[in-house]
Amino acid sequence: MQLTEGTWRDAQRMPDDGNRYEAINGILHVTAAPKWRHQVVSKRLLMRLSELLEEPGHGEVVAAPGVEFPATGEGVQPDILFVSNERRHIVEEAGLVGAPDLVVEVLSPSTAERDRGEKRRLYERQGVREYWIVDPTENQVDVYRFGPGTGAGPTLRLGPERFGRRLPVRLGDTQVGVIDLSSIFAPVFGDAPR
Repeated sequence: MQLTEGTWRDAQRMPDDGNRYEAINGILHVTAAPKWRHQVVSKRLLMRLSELLEEPGHGEVVAAPGVEFPATGEGVQPDILFVSNERRHIVEEAGLVGAPDLVVEVLSPSTAERDRGEKRRLYERQGVREYWIVDPTENQVDVYRFGPGTGAGPTLRLGPERFGRRLPVRLGDTQVGVIDLSSIFAPVFGDAPR
């Protein structure tokens, strides 16, 4: 839900009420806390990404931190992100100040349109290298890879690529592993027996 005009600093002053507050293009947005399946899928991805990126020492994988883009006053709370050793300088106590290497958003019915549109454009223009849109309803992941552009900002290098079975995990142009998506999208605790 769109609230009013505002910046990331305004979003940080919102109540600690379980909602997520973000500022994109000068507008404050509020999103209700994610549902159960969303959180389980997110946790499974986080664990697998940690095995492939963090444990070998490539950087840090975290869930739901704040990411501030100070030049534009924008900020968001993605579901998962990865910061490589190369970009560790953007890590601060309150969150990140600058573009992480990888941003992962797990779709919810209330966020799907913004994740696919406004947020994708935000991540592209702010210099995020790779953006995953995880759809737990369709059991697929769309991967956008952004690269250096000319003029105003980054341009789409490749994408979207759509994966439904095996998702490559890359560090730049080097593949460091693969995620079996059947394990990510498997039935979750609490699903009705079939």
